[in-house]
Amino acid sequence: MTITTDPRGSGGSGVPGPAAPPARGGIAQSVSDSLIMAKRNLIRMARIPEVVIFGLIQPVMFVVLFSYVFGGSITLPGAGIDADSYREFLMAGIFAQTVTFATAGAGAGIAEDMHKGLVDRFRSLPMARGAVLTGRTLADLAQTALTLVVLAGVALLVGWRTHENALKILAGFGLLLLLGYAFTWIGALIGLTVRTPEAATSGGLIWLFPLTFISNAFVPSQNMPSVLRHIADWNPFSATVQACRELFGNIPPGYPVPDAWPMQHPAIASLLWSLVIIALFRTLAVRKYKSAAA
Repeated sequence: MTITTDPRGSGGSGVPGPAAPPARGGIAQSVSDSLIMAKRNLIRMARIPEVVIFGLIQPVMFVVLFSYVFGGSITLPGAGIDADSYREFLMAGIFAQTVTFATAGAGAGIAEDMHKGLVDRFRSLPMARGAVLTGRTLADLAQTALTLVVLAGVALLVGWRTHENALKILAGFGLLLLLGYAFTWIGALIGLTVRTPEAATSGGLIWLFPLTFISNAFVPSQNMPSVLRHIADWNPFSATVQACRELFGNIPPGYPVPDAWPMQHPAIASLLWSLVIIALFRTLAVRKYKSAAA
C-alpha cells in the first residue's frame, strides 16, 4: 500500500500531514537549483518544438511586412523616404519587440505549471524558493537568444546591415537579451497572479502593444504629438531601441536625436531600466510565490 500526502501539508482526510522540507539556503545552492529548473524547462521546450517554431514565425513576418510594406512610405528626419534607411532603422525595433514578447510565454508557462499542480510539487522539495521562477526565466532567455539569431539571419537576407565593430554589435544584442530577461520577470508575476494559461497569455500581451508602439521602434518619436513624444522618449523600450541603433550603426545620417536624457545616453538608460525592472519584478514575483506557498 502506498501512502501519499498533500504537498501543502494536509491529507485528504483533513489531518495535517508532514511539513514541506525546508528550502536549502546559500547562493551556490540557489544557483544550482535554478540551473536544474532551467534544464527541465529547456528539455520541455525541446519536446514541444512547435512552440519554438511558432515563436519564430511572428517576428519574421514583422520583418518582411514592415520592410516591404511600410519601408517606402515612412519619412525619417534627415533621410526622407528611403526604404534602405528605414530597413536599418526598423530592425532594432523588431529585435526589441521580439524579446519583450517573450513575456507572454513566460507567464503562460508558469500559469500552466500552477494550473497542473506542478508548482505545488516543487514547493514540497528542499530547494531554493526562487529557483522555480529563475529557472523558467533563464530557459526563456535561452529561447529568446535562439530567436534573435534566426531573426538576425532573416534581417540580413532582406538587406539589414551593421556598420560598427563586432564588440559594439555584441553589446547591442546583450542589451536586447537583458531587456528580454527583465520582461520575463513581469511575465512570471502575471503567471503567478492569474488562474489560467490563457489569461496569462492575454495579460502578457495586452500591455505590450501600447508599450512597443508608443516608442521609437517603428516611427521616429519626433513625428508624434507632444505628450506621446515625451512618453516615447522616456519609454524603457525606446532606450534599448535607440542604444541598439547606435551600437549597430543604424542611425541615418542627419537624423536628429531627441533631447530627452534617455535618448542622449541610451545605452546607460537601457541598462538602468532593465536592472530596475529585474530587481522590482523579481522581488514581487518571488514574494508572490512564497505567499502562495504559505
